Amino acid sequence: MPECTLPPCAIAPRPAAWQASLRLRFVRDGGVTRLVERRHMGPLRVQKALYPEGAAICHAIVVHPPGGVVGGDTLAIDVELGPAAHVLLTTPGAGKWYRANGRISRQTVQLRAGAGAAVEWLPQDTIFFNDATVHLEHHVELAEGARYIGAELLCFGRRASGETFSTGVVRQRTEIRSGGKLVWWEQGAIDASDPAATMHSPIGLGGASVCATLIGVGAPLPAALLAQIRALDGRLAASQVKTVFVARLLGDDSESARRIMTAAWQLLRPHLLGCAAPLPRIWQT
Repeated sequence: MPECTLPPCAIAPRPAAWQASLRLRFVRDGGVTRLVERRHMGPLRVQKALYPEGAAICHAIVVHPPGGVVGGDTLAIDVELGPAAHVLLTTPGAGKWYRANGRISRQTVQLRAGAGAAVEWLPQDTIFFNDATVHLEHHVELAEGARYIGAELLCFGRRASGETFSTGVVRQRTEIRSGGKLVWWEQGAIDASDPAATMHSPIGLGGASVCATLIGVGAPLPAALLAQIRALDGRLAASQVKTVFVARLLGDDSESARRIMTAAWQLLRPHLLGCAAPLPRIWQT
């Protein structure tokens, strides 16, 4: 059998994975929350601190320039707030997780807030494309009196485009500590290869392709406010467990889910953080 004589350029090299990290530190300086440390490696960064609500609340837009995550990519985000600082973190658009190519894509988010601080983690939609294998970890450490609001809107495939999530695995783990005590911990996996157990199970997605979650840690909601949030939509479930508020929604329309969860955030934020909830401009572009 003759030897292969193809030139080297005819064999495409396996693309290298992105290993990206972002480290941010904020402090309260008088009446201003300032971004005092910003370090990044690879394609993950914040371009500048924004103050659409005034000097006390700093908005930071986390940008991933490639626009999507493929198999083998790793994103690590580490954010620290000093006492009394207030930061809202979001993204410029939907996060896209593409096919695995035999490798796992990972994202780890670490948020630490000092005494009396407030941190909001409010990324836009997360879309999992077919054949993605994704591991997501989210860790929150709150000092005494610190408060937290976090949201996620997960889209399994793009139903409006006729794209389903029929192969792939998404694993998640979330851990929240307040005052050194574990107040919230959950983990789960959506394995499209076993749809009866996850995608279509009543204890999984129940046939839905969109799953939205809103979590708040701080002063418990009064019954009237909890009822007001539940009344936003019949599919929205909301509970208060000691200092942790949780709302969840399953559906098939990401735009509808986004509107409902945004309305819930706008009701939650004034109670938990003591300020109004104007929509970040980036959400409207």
